[in-house]
Amino acid sequence: MTDYHLSGNTRRCASTGQELRVGDRYFGVLLVEGDKFVRKDYSESAWQGPPEGALGYWKSRVVEGQTNRRPPIDDDMLVECFQQLEGQTDPSKLAFRYVLALLLMRRKRLRLEGSRLEGQQEILLMRDTRKGERFQVVDPALSDHDLESVQDEIFRVLGWE
Repeated sequence: MTDYHLSGNTRRCASTGQELRVGDRYFGVLLVEGDKFVRKDYSESAWQGPPEGALGYWKSRVVEGQTNRRPPIDDDMLVECFQQLEGQTDPSKLAFRYVLALLLMRRKRLRLEGSRLEGQQEILLMRDTRKGERFQVVDPALSDHDLESVQDEIFRVLGWE
C-alpha cells in the first residue's frame, strides 16, 4: 500500500509565499503531482481559480491554534474529487477514491445500489442522491490498517486532524 503524505494548512500562500495569518481567508487545493497527492493553499487575494489538474478545492479561514471545532465538510468538493479520480488505475488513487466513496455514503451523498464481480475484482455500483449520476467504484480490498491510513489522510487534507 502506498503511504500518503498530505499536510494540513501550510499557513503560506503557494503563489506569493506570503504568510497566512489568523483570520485570513484562503483556498486549499488538492492536486496530484506525479504519483502523490499534494495540498496547496492560496491567499484570497492571490486566488485565480483552481490550478489545472486540481481534484478539488475549498475555501476556509486560518484559525488560531488547534480547536475542537472541525471545519465543515464540503460534500460537493468531495464529489468533485471523487469524480476526478474516475478511471484511474494507480492503486493509491483507487484507494483514495474508494475511501472518498465510503465517506460520501456515510454522509448520504452516495447510495450503494449493488455490486458485481469482474474477475476477482468487486465493483460497487453507486448513485449520487442529489444528481442521480451513477458511478462504479473499484473495491481495492484494503486492510483495516490501509483503510484507516487513507481515511486519516483525507481528514488531514480537510483539516479534520
